[in-house]
Amino acid sequence: MIQQFIELGQGYGDVYELCELIKTNEKRFHNAFIFISDKGDKKVASLAVAFKAVGESKFMPIYVCREGIPYNTEKPSKRIAIFEDTLNEIGKKAIPMEVKHSSIYSETVLYYQHLIGILRMNHFIPPKQ
Repeated sequence: MIQQFIELGQGYGDVYELCELIKTNEKRFHNAFIFISDKGDKKVASLAVAFKAVGESKFMPIYVCREGIPYNTEKPSKRIAIFEDTLNEIGKKAIPMEVKHSSIYSETVLYYQHLIGILRMNHFIPPKQ
């Protein structure tokens, strides 16, 4: 199985697009994630959804809105609420995970490889075959 992150933007429109992908691909839904990281003295979140491969394909897309959402448990972001509401509509929940911020990696591709390793190790996505 080949997993690859497909990056959307960080704004409201991008979160709505991610939510629409969830609704229209409900049968392909695999897992959803809220990646939480520290950027300086603030916490930021990335929203992500992994979908099962289509047909005989060995490609699992993971759509992500990366690190553009302020994260505060006391005052949740509207974008996170929209994401969680959409997941509730299909009877699913997001898996929250504390991860390192992408800025510590020299390339975004390395950050995504690291996340794929973490997701595989925790059995949130299938192993590479």
